[in-house]
Order: sequence, then C-alpha cells, then structure tokens
Amino acid sequence: MSAFIQRCADDPHAAGFDELALGLFAFQFARNAPYANLCRAENLTPETVANWRDIPTVQTRAFKSLDLTVLPEADRETLFRSSGTTQAVRSRHFHCAKTLAVYHTSLWPWFVGHLVDESANRLLFLFPDLDQAPESSLVHMMDTAAKRLAKRECCFAADGQWQIDSQVAVDFLHDCATQNEPVTILGTAFSFVHLLDHLNADAMDFQLPSSSAAMETGGYKGRSREMPKAELHRAITAKLGVPSSRIICEYGMCELSSQAYDGKLGQANAAPRLFRFPPWARARVVSPETLADVELGQSGLLQVVDLANAGSALSLQTEDLAKRHADGFELLGRAELAESRGCSLMNLSHD
Repeated sequence: MSAFIQRCADDPHAAGFDELALGLFAFQFARNAPYANLCRAENLTPETVANWRDIPTVQTRAFKSLDLTVLPEADRETLFRSSGTTQAVRSRHFHCAKTLAVYHTSLWPWFVGHLVDESANRLLFLFPDLDQAPESSLVHMMDTAAKRLAKRECCFAADGQWQIDSQVAVDFLHDCATQNEPVTILGTAFSFVHLLDHLNADAMDFQLPSSSAAMETGGYKGRSREMPKAELHRAITAKLGVPSSRIICEYGMCELSSQAYDGKLGQANAAPRLFRFPPWARARVVSPETLADVELGQSGLLQVVDLANAGSALSLQTEDLAKRHADGFELLGRAELAESRGCSLMNLSHD
C-alpha cells in the first residue's frame, strides 16, 4: 500500500486504485470480525463486491463501540482517539508499526504539497506536543511535520488540555515579525479563537511577513466561542496579517488516515473553496436515503474510501454534510444523524 501511495504522490493518475481497494476489503473482511459482521448484515462480501464504490461503508460513530481493527490485541501498539471530553465516548483507531508507517506515507506528501513552501522558516503549532497528547492523531500529524521540518524553528504553544499558552505564542510571533521571518501558524479553529481573543484583550496585532501562512482545522467542540469560518479567516488576516489566500483548511479525523485540504500555498484558490483528498483516497457525496452518489451541485453525506486505512476499515461514512463538485467537495456542516441506511438515516442540517 505504501508503494502505491508513493507512486500516486509522483503520478496522481497512477492506475491500481480499484484493484487495491478490493484486495484491502477482502483482507479486512477476513481479519476484522466486527467489520465482517456489518458486511454480512448487508449481504456484501468480497465474492459479491466488484467495484470500490460498492465496498460496505462503516459509520465513523461505529469506532466508538467496536474494535474495528485487523490487529490482535498484542499488536495494537498505538491508539488514536477522537477529540472530546474525558466523559464522552470517543472513537478508537488502533495501529501497529506497519499501519502507522502507511499513515506517515499518506500524510506527508499531501501536507507538503499544500502547506510547505520555501518562504516560511518557522512553524507555530497551536497544539500540545506529542508527550502531552499521545492519543491525538492530529497532534501526531503535527509532531511528524515538526520532525520532518526539523531545520525550521518550531514552537508548540498549548498544554495537554489544549489550552493555548498565549504569551508563548505572542512572543514567538513578535520575534518572527521583528526578525522579518515568515511563519506558518497551525491550529484548530478554537485555538485560533483563543489566540485572537488574547490579542484583542491586549489591543495587539501583528503584520507578519507577507509569506506567512496559516492552517486551520477542526471544529470548536465547546472549547471556545464559535465563529463562522469566513469571519474567523477575516480576523486572522486583520490581527496577524495573513492574507486569506494563504489560510488553508485541513479536513481529517482520527478514523481516517488521509487528509483533505481546500487550497495550496502559492496558488489562487477560487470560491467556493473545495476540499480534495489525495489520489489514494476517494470522496463521494451520497444520498442519506440510498447511499447513491448525488448529482453535481447537490448536497449529501460525505463518504471516504481511504487506502491508507490499512488496518481498520477503508470505507467510512462520515457525519458531515457536503456539496458535490466536479473537482472536490464543499463542506457544509454536520448532519443530524438518526441511525443510518437500513435504519433510514437522518435529518440534515447546517452548523
């Protein structure tokens, strides 16, 4: 799988996705008992599925109650959990060294292609470091980026409770501004709100060097006041001096091993901003009633078939509402889920 991902990184049109997807489905069906049970309940098996679009999909919420993994307990070396409070039931995604290597192979070329250019010499992570949040796939991703970009100065400015150390962040940004060193700031939406609120409280703003950038991801999860995305991005531009063209959004989750981005540094990003997964993952926007693809321009539920999910389940049905476009998808918000097809899925609503 890693070899195919590497080929796709060099040649986005590399052949073989369908064959690999069907092979991975057969592998997971044979070794992932909870997944196999879900497949049999829909009368779908490797013998009856002939196209990647027909591979049985798993709702992401199933990761909260089922051990959806091909790994025996002794081989479950790394655990990613979804974000949430300690009281909430959280998703679990298990990895061993081999599946984690596939995860790394997947995340890096797409991250570099969208967020790394030669101009930003420093990186400010509005995240805890890996020692403080070892079960966060997002922190693991940021730690991987920091290690692979070790020649650039990096700063992590949050604790294990995801509380921003605003003074550490401000001091780092002040040094970037005074030294005229471009910086890339990476954080969740709520982390940016905390930083912006601190700047507002101190009547402070920065005009960072023009090649600075920002990556924003995730929702709010009750950790801060909520801002519409356009308003948040305007505030980042106003208080930090990062132009909207250099604010890139990332879409991912602990249940997936690949990420989508809605733009690339150095390229014009036309509205609406469309998310795109790498060529080793395929996104579909489907009807909640039939799970068939909706027409272009229509809304539905986002499904992702991710070959990098080698050790769990490759076909996932998210709880996110999206609009289908010819060359990507537009995120619209969360879906108010009831049960799922077979259980007549749901009322859709925007955030």
